[in-house]
Formats: sequence, structure tokens, C-alpha cells
Amino acid sequence: MVSIITINYNSLEVTCELLESVRRFGGKDIEVVVVDNASVEDPGNFLKIHFPEVIYVRSEKNLGFAGGNNLGIKASKGDFLFFLNNDAELTAGAIETLLALFSTNSGIGIASPKICYHNARPGSEPDVIQYLGTTHVHPLTARNSTFGEREIDNGQYQKAQPTAYAHGAAMMVPREVLNKAGMMSEDFFLYYEELDWCEQIRRAGFDVWVEPNAKIYHKESYSVGKISALKTYYINRNRLFFMRRNRTKGQWRAFCVFLFMFTIPKNTLMFALKGDWVNLKAFLKAIRWNFTEQTIRPDSTPLTFSLRAT
Repeated sequence: MVSIITINYNSLEVTCELLESVRRFGGKDIEVVVVDNASVEDPGNFLKIHFPEVIYVRSEKNLGFAGGNNLGIKASKGDFLFFLNNDAELTAGAIETLLALFSTNSGIGIASPKICYHNARPGSEPDVIQYLGTTHVHPLTARNSTFGEREIDNGQYQKAQPTAYAHGAAMMVPREVLNKAGMMSEDFFLYYEELDWCEQIRRAGFDVWVEPNAKIYHKESYSVGKISALKTYYINRNRLFFMRRNRTKGQWRAFCVFLFMFTIPKNTLMFALKGDWVNLKAFLKAIRWNFTEQTIRPDSTPLTFSLRAT
């Protein structure tokens, strides 16, 4: 059985669109777990009426991406866990194709399908690829690249293969791998947690793969927004946090040199020239967090974000 786990946060309409796609293309041997991450209005009654097949879990506190998914894991029973963003939509055969991939290689610990940007009407115009795997995060710059990004999907990618990281919008994990590698770290709260989890799964002895013959559509940055202080803060905070957790001390020191000589001056100048003081404040706050928060407990509460998102 496959457990599809998704998180709702003040976006019930989009979540329902995902659930409708699961009804069409999910197959029979599945269960769906919806975790509500402390939305202003509790959607439990609506989901009970319109999607009675769904296992509904309500958190009275926003646990972030990792915390919400970990709560969903505890409510699930499937042999495979398929984490889908609520702003994603499933396509025919995606689940079956991913399951077939795992059946061919017991060393695969986590796999993502091909991810395409969501059109107003998928199929009415050429699909544009968002993700087909990535490079590793560079030990000096803490940057990486995504394969296939913004290419027209003409079926040019057909071969499943190892990659550096899965994509958090859609990733499947066997439960036996989860039991060995552990769940996602909740210290990230938002962004980089799936990259950190892939490193964790790799350290447990498994590989990360991408399967281009399975596809989902993704309505990118629906709940956070494409440009916001919230996004600026967590992406920059967690980029550094990822390096602290997954690189050697020597690599961390070299990265810090690059950070203070290039990254901080460049971003400070960029925000200042735009007069974007809210995002500049968020950026500097993100940097400061990593040099003042020396020890982080596995059960630590994420830093409260006090800046107003734009």
C-alpha cells in the first residue's frame, strides 16, 4: 500500500484539486493522509463530507514542512510513503511507475518523479519541466543546479537515474528506508529539509533517484509566495544550516569565507539598491541566526518569524 501524505495550510481549494487528481489517478491500493498545519479555518468537516476517504490530522500549531509530514507519517500505514505538496497534481501511472523503480533496485532510498510547472489546463500546451534531478550542493558556494529546469518537455528524458536530491514537492520513500534513516529534521521548518533528508538517507546506505517516466504538475510557491520576507529568511537561514549539518568543519570554514566576502555584500547591495528593507532585514537575520544558535535540539521549536511577508 502507498500512503500519500500532503499538508494543507490556508489553501483548501488547492488541496482539493490535489485530492481530485488522486481520485482520478491514484489507483486502488492507496490511502491519503491530509495534515492541516494550523490553518485559520479548520477544514476537517469539509474534507469529511467531500473526501470521506481521507485520513485527516489537525495540528493546532504550524509545524512547518518537516513537522507536518512527520505527523502524517505517524498516521500512515503504507509500505511506501509518497509525499506530495498540496499544490501538486498527480498524473496517470505516476505512482505505479515509481513503485516499479523501487522493485528493480533495493538500494534506492528515495525517488522523485519528473516535475512540470502547472499550466492553466495541463495538456493544452507543451509542458515545461521544473525538476529532473539536481547536482550536489557545492561545498564552497552552497549552491546547486536543477537539471531540465524550464526546458520544454519533448520526452527527451526517459532514463531513471541517480541524482543528488529529491524534490520536496513529490518524493516517494519505502517505509523500511524511513525506519533505518529516520524522519526529516524539524529544525529547518521551511526549505532545505528534503535536501538534508536526502543526505541523511544517503548516510544510511541508500541512493537518491529521479524517474522521468512518472510525472506530476506543480503550482510552485503557492502558499509562501514567490518573493516574501518569509521565503528570504528561511532559504538563507537554512542554506547555512544545511552546510553546518552536512559538511566538514574545513568545508564550513571555507564556505564562511565565501559568505562574508561575496554572498553578504552582494545581497546587501542588491536589496539596498531596490530599497527592499524588509527582505534585507530578513536576510541579515537569517545569517545572524546561524552564528548565534550554536546548539539545536532535535525537538527544538522553530524560530518565530516576526517580519511581515510582502
